[in-house]
Amino acid sequence: MNPMADQLLVLTLLLNFIVLGTSRLNLAVRAVAVQGIALALLPAIIHPFSWHLAGIVLGMLIVKGAVIPWMITGAIRKAEIKREVEPFIGFITSLITGALFTAAAFIFAQNLPLAPEHKGLLFVPASLATFMCGFLVLIARRKAISQIIGYLLLENGIFVFGLLLADAMPGMVEAGALLDLLVGIFVMGIVVNHISREFSTLDTSKLTTLREDVRP
Repeated sequence: MNPMADQLLVLTLLLNFIVLGTSRLNLAVRAVAVQGIALALLPAIIHPFSWHLAGIVLGMLIVKGAVIPWMITGAIRKAEIKREVEPFIGFITSLITGALFTAAAFIFAQNLPLAPEHKGLLFVPASLATFMCGFLVLIARRKAISQIIGYLLLENGIFVFGLLLADAMPGMVEAGALLDLLVGIFVMGIVVNHISREFSTLDTSKLTTLREDVRP
C-alpha cells in the first residue's frame, strides 16, 4: 500500500479530534472539508489511473471539499451562530471519548477476519474511528449544524471502509452514495432553515419542551 495513503488516513484521524475539541463551527467545517479532500484523493493513490477514476475523484473533491462546506458555512452565516455552546458532552470529555474510540477501533480491527491483503492497513481502524467520532458528535452537540457535521464525519467513516471494496463496486454505486449524501445535506439544510425561522434557535434540546396546543 502506498505510504501516502497511510499519511492521509492519519490526517483523517487527527481531523476527527479537531472536530471533537473545537466549539467554533467554522473551524469544524474547515476540518471536515480538509478531511473530505484527503479522502477524495485516496482512490487516486490506491488504484491505477483511469479516466473513470479521475472523474470520480474530481467529483468528490468538488462535492466534499467545496460544495458541502460552502452550504454549511452559508447556513451558519444565515443562522448567525459561531460557536457550539453548552454541548451535551463537554469538549474535553469528547476528546477523551474520541481517543478511547480510536484505540478501540485499532484493537477491534486487529481481531477482524480480514483478507490477507487488508491486514495491517489503516483503512479499517480509521474507518471505525471516524464513524464512531461522527456518531459521538451527533449525540454530544446541541446545535443542528454541529449534528450535520457529525453526520459528515460518520459518512466519511463509511466511505473509508468502502474503499476496501472499491474493486467490487461499480461506479454508479459510488456516484449514488455521493448523491445520497448531497440529498441528505439539502434536506438537513432545509430543516435547519425552518427551525431557525420558526423557533429562533438551533438548540435541539429546547425543541423537546414544545407542546401541542390542544383546544377544545
